[in-house]
Amino acid sequence: MAATTCTHQDVVFEGNAVGWAPSGAVTALSLHHEHDPARLPTSGVGHGHKPTGRYVLAAGRAGEDDGLCQAIPAGALKPRVTYRVAGWISVAAAAASDEAAAAAEEGAAGHPVHVSIRVGGRAVDGGAVCAEPGKWAELKGAFRLTEESLLRGAAAVVHVHGAPAGVDVKVMDLRIIATDRKARFSHLKDKTDKARKRDVVLRFGSGEAAPAGASVRVVQVDNAFPFGSCINCEVINIPAFADFFTAHFDWAVFENELKWYWTEAQRGQLNYADADRLLDFCDRAGKPARGHCIFWAVDGDVQQWLKDIPSNDDRGRAGLAAAVDSRLRGLLGRYAGRFPHYDVNNEMLHGRFFRDRLGDAVAPRMFRDAAALDPAAKLFVNDYNVECGNDPAATPEKYVQLIRDLQRGGAKVGGIGLQGHVANPVGEVVCDALDKLADATGLPVWITELDVREPDVALRADDLEVVLREVYAHPAVEGVVLWGFMEGHMWRPDAALVGADGVANEAGRRFLELRREWKTDAGGRVDGDGVFRFRGFHGTYVAQVATAKGKMLKAFTVDKGDEALVLDMGV
Repeated sequence: MAATTCTHQDVVFEGNAVGWAPSGAVTALSLHHEHDPARLPTSGVGHGHKPTGRYVLAAGRAGEDDGLCQAIPAGALKPRVTYRVAGWISVAAAAASDEAAAAAEEGAAGHPVHVSIRVGGRAVDGGAVCAEPGKWAELKGAFRLTEESLLRGAAAVVHVHGAPAGVDVKVMDLRIIATDRKARFSHLKDKTDKARKRDVVLRFGSGEAAPAGASVRVVQVDNAFPFGSCINCEVINIPAFADFFTAHFDWAVFENELKWYWTEAQRGQLNYADADRLLDFCDRAGKPARGHCIFWAVDGDVQQWLKDIPSNDDRGRAGLAAAVDSRLRGLLGRYAGRFPHYDVNNEMLHGRFFRDRLGDAVAPRMFRDAAALDPAAKLFVNDYNVECGNDPAATPEKYVQLIRDLQRGGAKVGGIGLQGHVANPVGEVVCDALDKLADATGLPVWITELDVREPDVALRADDLEVVLREVYAHPAVEGVVLWGFMEGHMWRPDAALVGADGVANEAGRRFLELRREWKTDAGGRVDGDGVFRFRGFHGTYVAQVATAKGKMLKAFTVDKGDEALVLDMGV
């Protein structure tokens, strides 16, 4: 399921093995060629560039800010354009001999290497990789500049840096590419049609009983692909929020009210009243809710009383294990059957609180015990930055490895959660992450906490469309949940789709336009064989047929399938 290459590309910078300058007082640069084809990477994501094998080595680096840099041609970068940063990065431990270097490469761990775009006195993040000795890591960064950044013709410079002092950095074929959203969207149109639509044949009788020429109108009532939003106890009391949520979303997730630090802030003092209120709201609105989350792996999001349980002896570890068991029994025992999904141990790529104290085996045990307590629930992993390509701690490969480790421990992982807290999204990069996760695991993917941060609401609308079109076109994705939508009531600023008055801004209007685009409304007449054909999105429908006998309404459902769906509608 490899990501399709776009044929059009606007390369505004191409840093081959020439033109680089050292960054750092003692950094030395030298040119090399990777002659062994087996050590070369494959073509890059989304732009079809095959590696040349020529690279520049930055050696003698005295600090993390040292590396190599190169000026970008004047006028090449434009404001309000999303640029991709692509290429390959490797590292090598400094050593006195080739034999020592080879030995160092065999045992060395990866190092984060960053690319920055420096312009007008400030540095903009252009991406990062976890580079390992002896391997080439593909860079998949992105950035965008404002008009203010480019005022007065300020020079722009690419700067590669970040590995610890004494680690040599290798750079091959670094490029900056202006993204082409329209070309990508054109490609996604066919992909969406294949993933989300099906041919439908409605039969209204045959022979003399066929109402040939009768007028038919087919209207889709609901799309099978759900969209949701997070809610909390404050926003459900805001009429504008509640109205917009009820009208335009299919699922909910609680922002904080189900988290352990909320339900048991003080040991033994349980508070499920807020979660119960939100469940009641969802029940009245007819919306299912995701269970977020049972545990949270990041130290900073663990309540203090839990941290205070000693874990340096058997007695302390037994106490922490008992608290974990109590949380599982209390939460899932109370709500069994109420939450179709649970995020079991949130953000395990970025935190190890429970594993560091109770051992790696505790993570799959959480899944096993949750499955026993609520067998109907799908149990998810959930993490951030995996879809962005700019976080060395959260690559798709590391996520796949985490899932496999859980499965080897007996965990029934039912789905993959990608949070989707994004900025400057690039469709090809998002697709590449989805492809790798789907191909390696075969598991369904949900975008669980989507928000798109951008102060310019017009660009925010464009960025939102990039993400939504990409994930909607991907067959592995089964739903999208936004992490809020109303101004003043979101975790991230500059991400709202709706003003405080409940009126959709440009980003919100783009969201609603896409939801309308992804519903089918077809009309025509029954042919001489008593048949009406159309191709429609998966979901529920109502067909209205006007014959000499009067009007007839029929409800039906279009499910996934490669073959045409044939339905006998009667007369």
